[in-house]
Amino acid sequence: MDPFDDLLRGVRANGASLGCIELSPPWTLPFTDGLTLFAPLRGEGRVGGTTVRVGETAIVRGAATAAGDAPAVMLTGTYDTVSRRLLSVLPPVIVVPDDGDECDSLRDFLIAQGPGPQVVLDRLVDWLIVCTLRSWFDRTDAPGWFHALTDDAVGPALRAMHESPGEPWTLPALARVAGVSRTTLATRFTRLVGTPPLTYLTDWRMTLAIDLLTETTATVAAVARRVGYADSFGFSSAFKRFHGMSPTACRTMCQSANTA
Repeated sequence: MDPFDDLLRGVRANGASLGCIELSPPWTLPFTDGLTLFAPLRGEGRVGGTTVRVGETAIVRGAATAAGDAPAVMLTGTYDTVSRRLLSVLPPVIVVPDDGDECDSLRDFLIAQGPGPQVVLDRLVDWLIVCTLRSWFDRTDAPGWFHALTDDAVGPALRAMHESPGEPWTLPALARVAGVSRTTLATRFTRLVGTPPLTYLTDWRMTLAIDLLTETTATVAAVARRVGYADSFGFSSAFKRFHGMSPTACRTMCQSANTA
């Protein structure tokens, strides 16, 4: 599976909110944890040190506050629960200029017609978020691994790790998939992605493990096998070194946060 497609598998709203808000100055608009889509229809707003204007769409990661000193109308959509894989690669605020694509037409339809039933609302928020993220990832400020997907050697290695994180990958095995020498793969991978192949693999496995622990009922042993560990003991030790807590403690903490 393409790492980008895999990243967006968790983008699916359930009970999302979406609407147009008229704001009188001076105004503030708090955002909750997760992801918030923020698009000025009139006026502009500031999120941290970033100004978002008409013709731009922002996605805000985590709790934050937008503010403005003039009248404004904002389209906002929120996700309360988002894959940690996605959150881990996004900066606090991304801003994407509108390109006149189908997302803009969908936004215009929403403004004119209203969102309709909740299930329709959820899918509309999904589409708007995915369109905006795709536009950002296509830009030059996206993470290095995204642009590395088009590299003849690094792309196949990245896809192999994402498709089969449980495989006992080694540098020689990844080099065979890539069709290049170990030295070539290691050098190109590190240059394009920013980390060596096996470091990236560990990061990916540990990030995937958190999602499996919090989004499924799989046992720790089952999660261990999914991410390439033969037993739960070795996985738990690696997980604690990486995240600073045991898999069980992480599952309890994350599930408590999601139900708070």
